[in-house]
Amino acid sequence: MVQLIKNNLLTERSKKLGRPLILDGAMGSLLQEKRIPVDNNLWMSKAILNKPDIIRNIYKDYINSGADIITTNSFRTNPSAVKHTQYKSEFLVEEALKIAKDSISDSEILIAGSNPPAEDCYQVKRTLSNSELEKNHKIHIDLLMQNGCDFILNETQSHLDEIKIICEFCDQKDIPYILSLFIDEELNILSGENIEEILNFICKFNPLAVGFNCIKISTFDKIYKIIDLNFNWGLYLNCGDGTFKNEDIKCAVSPKEYSKLIKNYLSKKPLFIGACCGSSPKHIKKIKDLLNG
Repeated sequence: MVQLIKNNLLTERSKKLGRPLILDGAMGSLLQEKRIPVDNNLWMSKAILNKPDIIRNIYKDYINSGADIITTNSFRTNPSAVKHTQYKSEFLVEEALKIAKDSISDSEILIAGSNPPAEDCYQVKRTLSNSELEKNHKIHIDLLMQNGCDFILNETQSHLDEIKIICEFCDQKDIPYILSLFIDEELNILSGENIEEILNFICKFNPLAVGFNCIKISTFDKIYKIIDLNFNWGLYLNCGDGTFKNEDIKCAVSPKEYSKLIKNYLSKKPLFIGACCGSSPKHIKKIKDLLNG
């Protein structure tokens, strides 16, 4: 497998701290827990407009729990998501970054700009054309960088056409980015390619790291046992019930249990560690305690 360039923004920060970087946990499921309704188009990104203080407080809780990186609440501010709403991506992304920046008092905290799949992240068949996919990602990534994120976190990516667009665009424009994958239980992405094929492809385009997110812990166990993780990698796994839904997401993996599971993965030296759907600042605090120990 092609190895990633080892020295970059994240590796240098990790070396300085002497441990993996800690990514924050879920935002959407925490907002749902606070009974903020799901928007059909914007999902939980609409809270940018009507609940900014709640988002800001969640960020502060994550930072106080040990997060080195917070993620913008922009999982559905991309052009394909907003096209059936009255809102524009330009405005929503700007507001998302303002909230994130306002939450930080420590200049060492990094902001990851969340760039999601163009359509629903668990949707196997895409309906958008390649030109629509390309326009969606290029516009959204540019907006996130222009408004001041430190790098792009391309989350839950699972279709080769989108992965190709993102990698080529970020590499050509020298945009720092992570490509984080959603993998099924057969260790394929949703467009059918196997994980080794995808990893070899991504690593040619100089990402900061490759991530694995929102997948079941049992699925990552398989990856961990068979894939030579000899590159910059990280994980933030699903702490929900594993049904991969967008509404009424509940925690099914306790902070203590999640920390014990994460401990099993430290021997292969992840660059960053966080948690995904169903998690909370308590999960991040347990990760920080683990790394301190």
